[in-house]
Amino acid sequence: MTNSIEIRQMTESDVELVYQVFTEHGVGKSRDYIQRCWEQNVTGERITLLAFYQQQFAGSLHLLTTSHYPYFVENGIPEINDFNVIPPFRNRGIGNALMEAIENIAFEKYGIAGIGVGLYQSYGSAQRMYAKRGYIPDGRGVAYQQQPVTPGSMVRVDDDLNLYFTKVKL
Repeated sequence: MTNSIEIRQMTESDVELVYQVFTEHGVGKSRDYIQRCWEQNVTGERITLLAFYQQQFAGSLHLLTTSHYPYFVENGIPEINDFNVIPPFRNRGIGNALMEAIENIAFEKYGIAGIGVGLYQSYGSAQRMYAKRGYIPDGRGVAYQQQPVTPGSMVRVDDDLNLYFTKVKL
């Protein structure tokens, strides 16, 4: 079934396609955001991979060469970021194919990859996937908006509450 999946780097001509498909499927990404991602691919700040299933756009995944998470920045760890598989294409191996491809890039250039994951139920599949792929917590605890959460503080449980993980090249 994986021969039905193609993974390739984003091109400028993909911006409109990605925006249209994300919009059709309720994936909240603005055209400006997608355009900015493309521009960051040109400058080398980001690598964006796109997945196609039977020639249909099915998802995307990014590698930030410089993370926004301070621990990753301080240690030169690139961050796998903004993982999206379009709902009708889930459970077909697309997510794993994207992860494999982006990890290969990260490991080739840096020898390590970092990733953050949300802590509520919607992130359950991602949490399980990262554990199965060998990611381990970075040991810094929970972060909110990329900043450590101190004991006793109160934070909102939303997309900005994350636990960060790393995986090294074996």
